[in-house]
Amino acid sequence: MASKTNRQRKLERARTERRMAKRAEQARRKRQMQAGIAGVVALILLGLGTTWLLGGFGSKTENVALPSCSWTSKTVGPGVEDTGLPPTQVPNTGVNQLVLQTNLGEIRGVLDVSRAPCAAASLKYLAGKAFYNGTRCHHLDTEAFTLTCGSKSADGNSSPGYQFPTEGVPPQPLGTAAPQSAGASPAPSESAPALNYYAKASIVMANMDVNAVGAQFFIVYGDGSNLKPEYTQVGTITTGLDLVSQIAAGGAKDATGAAAPIGNPVKDLTFTKVTVEEGLAPNSSVSPATSESASASTQASPSVSTSS
Repeated sequence: MASKTNRQRKLERARTERRMAKRAEQARRKRQMQAGIAGVVALILLGLGTTWLLGGFGSKTENVALPSCSWTSKTVGPGVEDTGLPPTQVPNTGVNQLVLQTNLGEIRGVLDVSRAPCAAASLKYLAGKAFYNGTRCHHLDTEAFTLTCGSKSADGNSSPGYQFPTEGVPPQPLGTAAPQSAGASPAPSESAPALNYYAKASIVMANMDVNAVGAQFFIVYGDGSNLKPEYTQVGTITTGLDLVSQIAAGGAKDATGAAAPIGNPVKDLTFTKVTVEEGLAPNSSVSPATSESASASTQASPSVSTSS
């Protein structure tokens, strides 16, 4: 009887040990599975983190080649200020806001970066160096309806330490379509009215020499300007053109002080501060006024006299 009871106890103990061993094996496998899952998750998170750090989840941007401006250094001396050179690579899209603080009030405009990227970049660069601060608009042409500004010497005989080629020249007169082929349009007769390439309120860079632009610029204050298509059109005045008209109404004088259609403005317009900022002012929807075709011409341009 005792031996039977002992066998039963041994069998029960063996079954218990087998159950415990089975449960231990199941627990071991569960831990291994959990450890494997945790390892996989860790690897995934590591990969995602590395990708994020390397910018893999950022929006893909293509490397866009910016226009390269050719700044030609000038020898520093009388009339040539040591300004250094603007950056070679410049933006070629959008518009910049031009703010001219003057002794008569504020004049604002927009610079068409896509039309004349180098001229816009030069104006921004010089404004950032306070080049224009304290300069007086020195030359009034009541026949071309232009006021020339931007001369440090106030007589037109000044320049920054560099020059650059003409760009953004209107390819045809305002209100006309581009000719279909060379010789498609008959030559104008001597009695035909002068063609107008630059609209009222245009901001136009003056030439220092053939195909050479510096810091000076025209503001076209009237319709029907007879400016030849030889100058960089860089932007448009949006507010304050009436202040320029006040200068024009005051007339010009020649070197002797006598009244003249072209010469030194009788009334002063002086820039106290000039700034150029990217984009338009808040709530502004004005876009630069250009001729009906915005394609630029790179033809050589003769110089314009800006002496008083």
